[in-house]
Amino acid sequence: QRQMCIRDSAWMIGAAKMGMHFVGLGPQELAKEMDGTLVKRVFATARENGGLIEITDHAEDLKGADVIYGDVWASMGEEAQIPERVGLLSPFRVTMDTLKATENPDVLYLHCLPSFHDFETKMAKEWQAKGVDIREVTDEVFRSRHSVVFDEAENRMHSIKAVMVATIGA
Repeated sequence: QRQMCIRDSAWMIGAAKMGMHFVGLGPQELAKEMDGTLVKRVFATARENGGLIEITDHAEDLKGADVIYGDVWASMGEEAQIPERVGLLSPFRVTMDTLKATENPDVLYLHCLPSFHDFETKMAKEWQAKGVDIREVTDEVFRSRHSVVFDEAENRMHSIKAVMVATIGA
């Protein structure tokens, strides 16, 4: 199975352990910031398990992807980085053209939520008023048949409950 991921090392590690083909798509500036030791270990793990890890900034590498995974461009506490991140990541915003580039009519879109996909939140409106579009995915994709973001959130809830039960010994 081929996985396409936008900016998330946890997915890259998981894909390597499962022997998947993983493509991290994003700007080279962010790829250079990745921990070199971690990247080498992940590449080696993928090779051992019959997988392949690629890190690229070429959109044509989306071809054949089964999954596009998006993430917010600046996490909580990184608000000062928003203008810089938007400048770096806007070309990688997930749009319907992104999905079409996979040439997979059944490609899925995942996001860990919350997501900036419209301008209905206070934060998105504030940044829009400053001329900054913080949407990492378009609303068209977020609400499309390809989007399984709420299924992912539900699965995460059940996983968290299982971890809680296991740790409290119930």
